[in-house]
Amino acid sequence: MQTTGPALTGPYRVLAFDSGIGGLGIVRAIRAHAPSVKVDYLADTAVFPYGEQDDAILTQRIISLLSHAVERLRPQAVVIACNTASTLALDALRTTCPSLPFIGCVPPIRWAARQTETGVIGLLATRATIRRPYLSRLHTLYAPECTLIAHAAPHLASYAEQVFRGRSVPDDLVYKDIEGLLSHPDSARLDAVGLGCTHYTFMLDQLRRIAPPGMVWLDPADAVARQTCTVLQALPPMPGFGTQPEQAWFTAMPTDADALRVHLPAFGFNQITLWPEQASQQRACTA
Repeated sequence: MQTTGPALTGPYRVLAFDSGIGGLGIVRAIRAHAPSVKVDYLADTAVFPYGEQDDAILTQRIISLLSHAVERLRPQAVVIACNTASTLALDALRTTCPSLPFIGCVPPIRWAARQTETGVIGLLATRATIRRPYLSRLHTLYAPECTLIAHAAPHLASYAEQVFRGRSVPDDLVYKDIEGLLSHPDSARLDAVGLGCTHYTFMLDQLRRIAPPGMVWLDPADAVARQTCTVLQALPPMPGFGTQPEQAWFTAMPTDADALRVHLPAFGFNQITLWPEQASQQRACTA
């Protein structure tokens, strides 16, 4: 991982948001670039996985949950560390909180187009990201000359949750989940694949191992972290927030919480903290 980027001095505080552990890869990258930045994390585990939820209900939930989080935590910027949430709700969040910077994650189509030597690029993402018109617009704008193989992996985010907890997932299961990417008629020329879900950061080693040699895998986590630092650089430090402990919040107790808790300190968090009662009320309303 690169550790160069905009120099930040003084305390800054951001909120990183995802449906599960996927955004922790971006948190790790932010800490590498700017150790002085305080990061709170909010995982909407009550409705994980996001890629399988209804768009309208999910959009309403994201806006409501993050509006409350912003009011409670008072971050200087919010990182939507989730492709599904970004492609679905980023514009609405910026409208709802116009004075607060939101940094989103979008499928790295432009990056893949710059990397490919064959003109065939790939995207590995959730069903929700693959089916949205947003992806077609990115393809048209940034890679019209490229053939795009976009594959929805139905189980890979859940596998990433297991891997994060120290569990192993057999290669054959992972291969079956991404087989559509590798069995397309143009797959023989596929040489650059973007990760369209932040969870997949934790599957990278396995993806590289089971994919054909020479295929480049593009993880946007570092780019999102650098953009976050650039945004913060234009803001004044907030000394009062620098002393408050950083927390990892979850809207429901995560599956296999004990194993998850063991791995959180590597990302700067010491415990699992359940989000306040408001989140439970929202969950009941959207169930």
